[in-house]
Amino acid sequence: MNVVDTRPPHRRRTRARPGPGRRSRTRHNRVVITGIGVAAPGGIGVKAFWDLLTAGRTATRAITLFDATGFRSRIAAECDFDPGAHGLSPQEIRRMDRAAQLGVVSAREALADSGLTTAEVAPERLGVSIGSAVGCTMGLEQEYVVLSDGGRNWLVDPAYGVPQLYGYMVPSTIATEIAWAGGAEGPVALISTGCTAGLDSIGHGYQLVREGTACAVIAGAADAPISPITVACFDAIKATSPSNDEPEHASRPFDLDRNGFVLGEGSAVLVLEERQAALRRGAQVYAEIVGFASRSNAYHMTGLKPDGREMAEAIRAALRQARLAPEDVDYINAHGSGTRQNDRHETAAFKSALGDRAYRVPVSSIKSMIGHSLGAIGSIEVAACALAIRHNVVPPTANLHTADPECDLDYVPRTAREQPVDVVLSVGSGFGGFQTAMLLAREPQGRAGRGGDRHD
Repeated sequence: MNVVDTRPPHRRRTRARPGPGRRSRTRHNRVVITGIGVAAPGGIGVKAFWDLLTAGRTATRAITLFDATGFRSRIAAECDFDPGAHGLSPQEIRRMDRAAQLGVVSAREALADSGLTTAEVAPERLGVSIGSAVGCTMGLEQEYVVLSDGGRNWLVDPAYGVPQLYGYMVPSTIATEIAWAGGAEGPVALISTGCTAGLDSIGHGYQLVREGTACAVIAGAADAPISPITVACFDAIKATSPSNDEPEHASRPFDLDRNGFVLGEGSAVLVLEERQAALRRGAQVYAEIVGFASRSNAYHMTGLKPDGREMAEAIRAALRQARLAPEDVDYINAHGSGTRQNDRHETAAFKSALGDRAYRVPVSSIKSMIGHSLGAIGSIEVAACALAIRHNVVPPTANLHTADPECDLDYVPRTAREQPVDVVLSVGSGFGGFQTAMLLAREPQGRAGRGGDRHD
């Protein structure tokens, strides 16, 4: 017999919902990184990437991908990348934009590194989350030049268009190519939140595994923006460095003489898995993702508030999710773009979110060595963070010679530092006011005095 509750709605008994001061008792999956693939300036592959960072070498140089004569900034961090030499077929090379090529090569390395196959996880339970700020810019621009006969024709002739032209226009093509490469039939997404896209895409993948929507996710980002249109855009707002005579020293995050960022390109892809499933199959674990949060400043497309309030709040939210305190953070991988407002902004954010700990934790920016690859850089930086935990090494900030009084933290100048690294904070800041923070931690059994398993 059905019983109808005739009491007024406000008297009926309902399940309590978590309020602002209450935590849900839902148990979430724990998410670990079991594979890494990197295609970055200075070398393709994880080993070449890590060797460059720990040596403190810079990969910035005069632009060779096109004739940059006449541009304000004529330098960039380019990848020495031969797609055929890295396993792409002639058909794949013709079909894919450079960004997709970099992404697929990174994804294949990450999957091989993890040992994960569709025999171990059902294809429909394997997802893809890829970030990109400018999508297939190079392919789209090159084809426009052809269609318009070098820009002479306002009405372009579609007869000259390649079959892949529509794919160049749609950024999700990059995620699709990586899904095909990995045999992933689960949720697939392209995250485009500007310069935080690489962090946000990993965060999205983390959430998919954490909530159980996917068992594993191929997550990362790819961007190949070194093209005339992108360089012109940053020239227009004077965001990039004009130090064309000394490209290897142009990227100088936190230095008193910094004068803008250096454009870069590249890709990093990680394999994220539910921790217990990864351990059952004997997978290596680089690190666990323990916290992720993003905020927006709702303020200005390119400007930042000097107090860093929104980034600080993202950091605090990530710490709360991880159930960690500021004292637990061993290393901060900074956004560190090398623009005056960004470096001041995040320095203030670290002080606000971490208090006195901000003055005692090492901070560095790998953009000083590999440039700023826009949407890809966040994933490349997370890869560096996982490797810092693996090797107990903090990468340096190259070209930091003269301390800026407004940037008064420990920015690890020029030389890598060996020290225990159990917990790493990585942050990103993007045009549009996007602010993202992510926390990675060593496996609990390898950490002393840091607490046990976390479930929230």
